[in-house]
Amino acid sequence: MSSAMTTSRRELVRLAGIAGDSVSRRGLRSINADAVASWTDPVTGRVAFVVADGVGDHLLAARAARAAATVAAKESARDGAAAGILAAQRRLLREFPEPKADSALVVAVLPTADKPDCSADIAWVGDCRAYRWNGRMLHQITTDHTLAEYLRMRGQYAAPRTNHIITTTVRTVREDQIGRATTGSSNGRILLSTDGVHKRLDIATIKLLLATGESPSTTAEAMVDSALNGGGRDNASAFVIDRH
Repeated sequence: MSSAMTTSRRELVRLAGIAGDSVSRRGLRSINADAVASWTDPVTGRVAFVVADGVGDHLLAARAARAAATVAAKESARDGAAAGILAAQRRLLREFPEPKADSALVVAVLPTADKPDCSADIAWVGDCRAYRWNGRMLHQITTDHTLAEYLRMRGQYAAPRTNHIITTTVRTVREDQIGRATTGSSNGRILLSTDGVHKRLDIATIKLLLATGESPSTTAEAMVDSALNGGGRDNASAFVIDRH
């Protein structure tokens, strides 16, 4: 691995029936503007997991991603994933007057341990993704909010560069533009990732790593290592959550 790539932050969660671990590393950027966060609400008992990707390679992007991830995790566990994104937006608009303080983000809210087969609540803006591995099949839950995806859905040609142009962000999204989804069950393994991971790994590799990883820790590590060692230049972050 290049000496320019450094481990910048990690989030570890251990609860009854839930284990989660994340890895976030700087690629060939001047700063790691990715962020990860989690929160367990003491009243609802729900657990929220967040991965954020700051827009740009500068300190404001990193600060925005960290603030958005922290607020989204706390508010999502209490009020739901989409509400967490709106709370993060309010925080950015209040604390960062600079328009370039912005972030993409994905949230997954898991139910309490006494509800063993309830759905997970997912919300996102931009091109951070959520996947679920149920032991047999891998499902990409989210759909990228990018210019490329917008064009493809309308049967138009999408140039490669349009895969990196996001159409929603925490700062700019309207409530009706927030991506929302629920899983049939929250049991199994959930992956949240920035595009520095999933745009470097094909779906077969992601499935293999989720299926063969012994723990969230080793799986998240393998995801990030594979993306960066495979030629990835962007920052790479993965949050792997097991719920049994």
